[in-house]
This record gives sequence, structure tokens and C-alpha cells, in this order.
Amino acid sequence: MMRTLLFAGMLAFVGLGASSAQARDLVLEQFFAGRTVAEGSFSAINGVKRTFTVDLDGRWNGHVLTLVEDFRFADGEKDRKTWRFEKLGPGRYRGTREDVRGDTLVSVKGDTATFSYVVDLDAGADENLVRFHDKMVLRDDSTVLNTAWVTKYGFPVALTRVAFRRP
Repeated sequence: MMRTLLFAGMLAFVGLGASSAQARDLVLEQFFAGRTVAEGSFSAINGVKRTFTVDLDGRWNGHVLTLVEDFRFADGEKDRKTWRFEKLGPGRYRGTREDVRGDTLVSVKGDTATFSYVVDLDAGADENLVRFHDKMVLRDDSTVLNTAWVTKYGFPVALTRVAFRRP
């Protein structure tokens, strides 16, 4: 009898753990649809440090998440970027943005999304190509923390962190 109760208790505990883990899965079109806000920082090995805030407007049409990002940097500069994430299947997206070379494949497993893409940081005639390696994690406080290593020629040159939250 005691073994049966212990086994039933273990099954209930395992079942609770599975459902809470499922409830914490990161689904881009659920988290980013509507209004989202973020605070972030960028730190490069050459000493450049910038902080910024971002207002995001996400639109989900059942197939593509369009995410308009309005950046405001601490020095007063403003910038707008627009991501388009096409859902390819469960936990899989193809992303494009106006300053990204080619596209990126996003993989979501549980509470974590990972993707990598090449950006030209110089809007002028000279190219300054770097690769971002993003890792977005849905945290217990219902925020998403994006940590991105930036590399050039395969060497790390910068780190950016952005914390997204629903207002």
C-alpha cells in the first residue's frame, strides 16, 4: 500500500513538472505579439558601450510574426529595425531583417531560442560585417533575456544583452 502511494505521488510530481515545463515554452508569436518593451546594452572590446531602450510592435498573421523595433539610445540616436519571422514548423522560424545578410534559422527548444545572423554595422560605403549569435531565454519572471555574442572573423568582439517584458 505504501509503495503504491509513493509511486502515485511520484507520478503526480512528474506530471506537475511536465505541465509547468510546457507552460514555460517560449513561443515567439505569443510572447512578441502586441506591445513589448526592452532595455539593453552593447559593450565592445574597443571600449564602446551603449545603453538603449526598445519599443516593439508585433503582428502575427498566422504564419509570419512581423516585429517592428524602435530603438532609443542613451546618446539620443534613434533607429528602427523590422524582423519578419516565418514559422516553418513547431519551434522553427526563418528570420529576415533589412540589415541582415541573407536570413537566419531560429530554433526554439523549451524556454530557449537560438539563432545566428550576419549584419553590416556600417551604413556607408565600407562594409563592417559581424555575426550575432543570439540566445533568448524565457525567465521565471515572464521576461525574455537575449544575450548575443558578436564575432568578427570568428573572434568575439562585443556582447549585447536585452531584457524584454510585456508592459
